[in-house]
Order: sequence, then structure tokens, then C-alpha cells
Amino acid sequence: MDSKQIYPNGPGGSPKVPPTAARGSAHAAPKTPAPSLSHAGKSLAAPAPRPRPGLRRRCIQLAAALLYNANLPGFARGSIYQGGIKGACVPGLNCYSCPGAIGACPLGALQNALCALPHKLPLYIAGFILLAGGALGRVICGFACPFGLVQELLYKLPVKKLQKGRWSRRLSRLKYVVLAVFVAALPLWYALARGVPVPAFCKYICPAGTLEGGFPLMARRPEYRALAGALFGWKTLLCLAILAACVFIYRAFCRFLCPLGAIWGLFSRLALLAVRVDKDLCTRCGLCVRQCKMDIRHVGDHECIQCGECAGCCPTGAISFSFGMHSDTKTGL
Repeated sequence: MDSKQIYPNGPGGSPKVPPTAARGSAHAAPKTPAPSLSHAGKSLAAPAPRPRPGLRRRCIQLAAALLYNANLPGFARGSIYQGGIKGACVPGLNCYSCPGAIGACPLGALQNALCALPHKLPLYIAGFILLAGGALGRVICGFACPFGLVQELLYKLPVKKLQKGRWSRRLSRLKYVVLAVFVAALPLWYALARGVPVPAFCKYICPAGTLEGGFPLMARRPEYRALAGALFGWKTLLCLAILAACVFIYRAFCRFLCPLGAIWGLFSRLALLAVRVDKDLCTRCGLCVRQCKMDIRHVGDHECIQCGECAGCCPTGAISFSFGMHSDTKTGL
């Protein structure tokens, strides 16, 4: 055999090696397999955490707020829209008396329906709650509630925040008391015992009504200011206190007082669209619960507003939105 074929540079030289091969052998590190997690006796590849839906969710929140309040000329005139679609409910907390509102609030409709008992059955509002709750549940709170958006924007103010704990978890039960007393019991009692329709939550508490309805109407209509009395003064103080609390506590009204969130929370195990956990990927590290600003015990429970922010912090990518029936997945404890 010709030595030039073996030693192209001569017998004393070294064999030629292609440049690419030389670079690869000298600099390329050996490939290692992707990291994996061992869970339930199986070796699972660890996918990259899913991105958080922050900007997309914010756009949906803004779009919902604009859609609910599409009657923009009403703010300039200081008048309430009375068109044909005003009787239809929107799913989020948005006051009927807001000058821009083109639909009704579910809480106001529910209280008015209870005030009409026993002469009229609340078929429409009952059907709406079952349909919206069964399809979306607290996804409504996370994506389609204008007052929830207001609370989140206030929380962005750069001040020291109060972190959640046992105190906030206990206070989160208060909204079910508000639902039972002010949305159900008092309107029923006034209707049945006195024959007077009184939507108690709207009349005595609702900060969304004061902020979206009371303040804009008062600003444009001097005759309304002349009629304002002690009750409006109470609601103003309460509204300002709630808004101030939202600067320091994430979605304070939503967590502690909102009866609409309490209603949608009842559908947490039934809603078709929800944030869900893949039990095969979940390692029960608890990071999702610790990172969540709400008072959840596990992803998707009745306190979860289905914002999907936990998907970005899950190290195994086990959390995602899905649509359809699902089994209970109490993970992240």
C-alpha cells in the first residue's frame, strides 16, 4: 500500500483530519442526556416550565372591562345605559349603574330575583350562574372581572406588601358570610317579611358600585350630589378603605369580601375550563402554593382565581389550562 495513502504528509507526519472533526474532538463536550425526574417508579424527562400568561391575561382583562363598559358616551353625559341588552348579565363584577355598563351584574340580578320571590321564580339568573360557573368557574375572576383588574393595578404601587398567612386564610371565609347574609338572607327577609325589595349587598357594601357608578354619576350630576346622604358617605369610606387595602394586600376584596367570587368558587371542581395539574409530572414540591398570592391549599381549589401564574414556576411543567371534565387533583400541598 502506498505510504502516501496512510501518511499523506509523509511517513513522519500525522494523518490528516478534516477541520470539522478536529474542532469537534478538541472543543465539543460530550453530549449528556436531558435531566430527568424519578416519580412513582418512572423516569420522566423534565420539560421546561411553561411561560406565565401575564401579558396575555392583562390584555384579556382590559378587553373585558372595555366590553362591559362599551357605552363610553355615558361617562360624559352622566347617564345610565338603558338599551335592550342591559338586562343580560356579564360574568364579572361590574355595576349596573356604571354610566358605561351595557349589561347587568350577576349579584344585582340575583338579589333582585330573590326580592321578587315567591311571585317570580329566578329562572334566568339561576340558569346564567349554572352556565357561567359550569363553563368557567373562577376563570372569570382571573380574566374577566373589571374590579379584579382594578385591585391588581393598585397592588403594583411600590410599597411594602402584607404577605399571606394563617390570618388571610381565615379571613378568606368571610366572603361566604357576606354571600349568605347580604346577597341571600337580607333580600329574602325584606321581600317576604316587609314586601320591600332591598338588594342589601349593592346598597350597603359593593365598592364596585361606588367606584364605577356612584363617583362618575356624582361628578356629572349635581342633583345626585344634593341627594347624597349618610349611606353614600358610609359606602365612600368603605370603598376607599378597600381600595387602600388592595395596595398592600393582593386582591383584598376578592379574597375576603367578594360574594361573586364565592359563587364562582363553588364550581371549582366542576368548571370545564380550569388550571389543572398533571399528576404524572407533579412532584408535590409545593412551589405553586407558596408562590401563589391567593389563599389556596392546592392548585384549582375554591380560592384559586385560575390566573395560571403558577404554570411559570412549576419546575416540571405539570400545570396548564385544559378544557373538559377532570378528576380532583389535590397537588402542591
